[in-house]
This record gives sequence, C-alpha cells and structure tokens, in this order.
Amino acid sequence: MKTTDPGPSVFFECPICDDVTEHAILKGNLGKGNVTGTFRCVECNRVFSGTIKIPQELTTKVVFSDGDVSEETITTLESDEIIEVGDEFILDDGRKVQVTHIDVENGENVKHAQADGIKKLWVKQFGVLSVKVSVNDNRVTYPLRTEAEPDDEFAVGMTLQFDDFDAYIHAIKTKDRILKKGSAEARDIVRIYGRIRGKTYPVMDEDDPVDYEEE
Repeated sequence: MKTTDPGPSVFFECPICDDVTEHAILKGNLGKGNVTGTFRCVECNRVFSGTIKIPQELTTKVVFSDGDVSEETITTLESDEIIEVGDEFILDDGRKVQVTHIDVENGENVKHAQADGIKKLWVKQFGVLSVKVSVNDNRVTYPLRTEAEPDDEFAVGMTLQFDDFDAYIHAIKTKDRILKKGSAEARDIVRIYGRIRGKTYPVMDEDDPVDYEEE
C-alpha cells in the first residue's frame, strides 16, 4: 500500500520500482545541488542512505514556429533532462510543441542533449497542425493548408474539402518517403498532393507520373 510522509521529499529513480518516484527525506543535510541522508520511496517503501542530486530549474531560450509565423520565447527545463528531436512537451505558457532542432553551447546542432548544455530549442506547434497541401487542376497548382490533430490520418484517395472546391489526395510526402497508396498521420506529413475533384479526374493509379515539389 502506498504511504506518504509529511515533510520534504525529492523525486529520484528507484531500482525497485524501475521508475522515478517520490522519496520522503527521513533525515538529511542539504548541500549545493544535492541532499545527503536517508530516504524512503513512497511507492515501494524501500529505505536507503546516500546522496541524491537535485536537478536545477533552467530557463531555456525557445524559437516557436506555427506555420509561417515564428517567435522567440522561453521555457523551464530541469538540468538533468535529456531532450531529443521529436520530443513533445508543454511550454510554460501551455502550448503543446514538438522539438525540431537543438542548439548546444558550442554552436552545434544535435539530435539530443542534456538540458544544462542546451543553448536554444527550436520547436513547432503540435496541438493543431497546419498541414501543407498542393492542389492541381491540370493548369495551376494552388498552395493551401488544412488543420489537423497530430494523430489524424490522411489517406491516398481521401477527399479534402476547401471553401471553393473539393480535392482528392493522390500522393502524400512524409519525412521518409512518398506514398502513392496507404495513409500517414499528420505529425509525419511534409506535404499532401491533391487534384480538384471532377468526373474527368479519376483517382490516381499507383504508376501514374507525378511532379513532386522540393521542400
């Protein structure tokens, strides 16, 4: 049964629970960035003595993008957090974002880093995505956007509704490949290719040629 002692506690990885859990401080001395003493895991009741490092809260610069609009802001990270490209988290102001780039102190752009070595995070809006769509009517290609939740699926052959016309999807460009059949989640899509729906425009065959734009 879970019990909780009143008084100070710290969060630390428990080898019994195999997770970061709350540890009550039974007795201890506070040092610079750590606590030395006796601790009890409130989940499994394991008691041990030693030194627990207390992560510092860091203010980290963030470049936030939502479609074509970007702004600079800040967020709070704990010094021992490992941040990776692709991570999803909530900014201090409540916006859900996904990490796209990480700049570290030596100026390099890396795929992952510990928070205390991060100079700047580049993130994009991840609550409602603005998915790029190129729609062709055999004469003109129209650059459009459609809003979607990150886990919304788009499939080849699916109809998209816009203000002036409907279009069917004939190809989907993801981060890894171009799909001419099947589906992909919005979070993985770079661009959707569509054609204005009409009787003279049958759903694209898998072997039909298509001119894909460079991103």
